[in-house]
Amino acid sequence: MNDPTNPVVAFVVVMLVWTISDFVAKKTQSLLSSLFVASIIFLVGFLSGIFPEDLLAQSSLLALAGVVVGFIIVHLGTMISLDDFKKQWKTLLVGIATVLGIGVALLIASLIFGNDVSGSAADGYAQSIDFVVAGTGALSGGTISVLIVQEAALGVGLTSIAVFPVLIAALQGLIGFPLTSLILRKEAARLRDEYRAGNLAPVVVDTEEDAATSLLPDALRTTAGTLFVTGLVVLASLGINNLTNGVLNTFVVALVFGIALRTLGVFKPSVLGGIDSFGLMMIAIMILVFGPLATVEPSDVKALAWPLLLAFVFGVAGIAGFSALVGKLLGYSVPMSVAIGLTSLYGFPGTMILSQEAAKGAGETPEEVAAIEGQILPKMIVAGFSTVTITSVILTSIIAGRIGTG
Repeated sequence: MNDPTNPVVAFVVVMLVWTISDFVAKKTQSLLSSLFVASIIFLVGFLSGIFPEDLLAQSSLLALAGVVVGFIIVHLGTMISLDDFKKQWKTLLVGIATVLGIGVALLIASLIFGNDVSGSAADGYAQSIDFVVAGTGALSGGTISVLIVQEAALGVGLTSIAVFPVLIAALQGLIGFPLTSLILRKEAARLRDEYRAGNLAPVVVDTEEDAATSLLPDALRTTAGTLFVTGLVVLASLGINNLTNGVLNTFVVALVFGIALRTLGVFKPSVLGGIDSFGLMMIAIMILVFGPLATVEPSDVKALAWPLLLAFVFGVAGIAGFSALVGKLLGYSVPMSVAIGLTSLYGFPGTMILSQEAAKGAGETPEEVAAIEGQILPKMIVAGFSTVTITSVILTSIIAGRIGTG
């Protein structure tokens, strides 16, 4: 790439990476998910210097993603009926169990392996409990959890602990994407067989006429009109987030608004479906997943390699064990339960993309794909919010005060 500062060149390179990733996903029937393939390409590109660190920013897609992510969350809400959302209380419990499982597993790891370094936080040395807290917050949460950990770590002078969750956040998709893809393939195949056996009710696919029905006037059903109204909902969600100091997270509020507005008939199901800009908006928010990879430094990975390995091995074990146990007790299949737990490693948009890829890979007809996706997608969407956005933020806020006190 001879001119990395050229926005057009950067945009074209990003589109090439995504085209290759999409091609590989389709050829492997989602055995290698598009997110995983793209993550590997970007990671290798950034580490080797082939891609400049500002590639994603220069493509303008990161800026676009920051604007439209709330729009997509509202759209997701309109894909889920109120009845679907009510049914997901079991998913919420599995998500809570997953976050607790990560904390327990990392605590066990710290007891087995002990402190890798001696000294106290006052001396600037990190202890095993610090890595437990940081790892739990990062493995089970998103940006907010990472920021909470960083603030607490820097407050007591623990730079290594501040870097640790950033590396986890940057690398955890490389673990979560392929594992979830494999597990969801099994669940999708099981659901396909259930559908063919007549044990899974067909999904009623909205016709064009049904989908167009909403209380909005015709002028607000155009591309611009739809984006305008959806934008107002996002602004309202942001306002509630600010009024509650983040207790009611913007994205959770946006999801609830989407469900409510669909239920009331204000928005049609899949409100953004069919508008001219939807495809580009989806690609833009996918780029959010790869943003942290540009900041990965080989020296940081080397210095924290052992804690990172322990965090991922024990963290994933905790996810699988707790989610499978609680999910099984609640009547979910083991693959579906573990897939719900693994959402803690990436959250949205991976929850949506991996669900859709699994359904398309297993289903051979539009009806089969719709039936499979109808079973998987609502669980994965709610799971992502219950692990990454709700439970993890609450837990991280509580335990972050333990950093530096060991």
